[in-house]
Amino acid sequence: MTDSATYPSLKDRVVFVSGGGSGIGASIVEHFCRQDAKVGFVDVDEKSSRELVAAMTDAGYHKPHFLPCDLRDIEALRGAIAEVRSALGPITVLINNAANDQRHDIDEVTPEFWDDRFAVNLKHQFFAAQATYPDMEAAGGGAIVNVGSVSWMIGQGGMPCYTTAKSAVAGLTRALARDLGPKNIRVNCVVPGWIMTQRQIDLWLTPEAEEDLMKSQCLKRKLYPEDIAKAVLFFASDDAGAFTNQSYVADGGWV
Repeated sequence: MTDSATYPSLKDRVVFVSGGGSGIGASIVEHFCRQDAKVGFVDVDEKSSRELVAAMTDAGYHKPHFLPCDLRDIEALRGAIAEVRSALGPITVLINNAANDQRHDIDEVTPEFWDDRFAVNLKHQFFAAQATYPDMEAAGGGAIVNVGSVSWMIGQGGMPCYTTAKSAVAGLTRALARDLGPKNIRVNCVVPGWIMTQRQIDLWLTPEAEEDLMKSQCLKRKLYPEDIAKAVLFFASDDAGAFTNQSYVADGGWV
């Protein structure tokens, strides 16, 4: 992990991260811990999540508060948010990160699968915001960062439910920014390109795919989770106090 900027406003800030156990989410958790924030996170991957908690605790940071949670269960999500609030204090930063880019063919999609993919990739973002914004309002302000995807911008095929849900994250961001702005709550979206998480490397990265990516990106290097985590830190911090209602594309110049 390379050095990052230090944001004094994030010190001791209570942050809730969805999907924080691996990939981009784990890097987000780690980066907030390194800012001395108090981090609560949920994930379905208990093994990786507990390993991350141990690593951050051993490094001397505030111990992250991990709760296993399937975000398709909104009541479980609400319960996890309440438990983090009880353990760490009022939540003033929300990072809506959790998603799953499962590939699927048009002819395979049933109404049930469609609803399931929207539950995994979109629905929980709204309900997490609904459950946390009162804390932010009471504190005089806060920040919500939604994580999107360039998949719909580049017209990627092979996963229509995912790309449709991710396009809706941009609309959700703008809607929440408008409604919550009077409460001094900023809402932005960070839009990753192809980020080399272990999942992506294991499932999709081939020499041919990498060659095509390097032709498409302006930057001729692969992007990694920390590239996204650093952008998320900025939008969560008071340094981004004038930024809201924005979708910030972090894709190496692919789109």
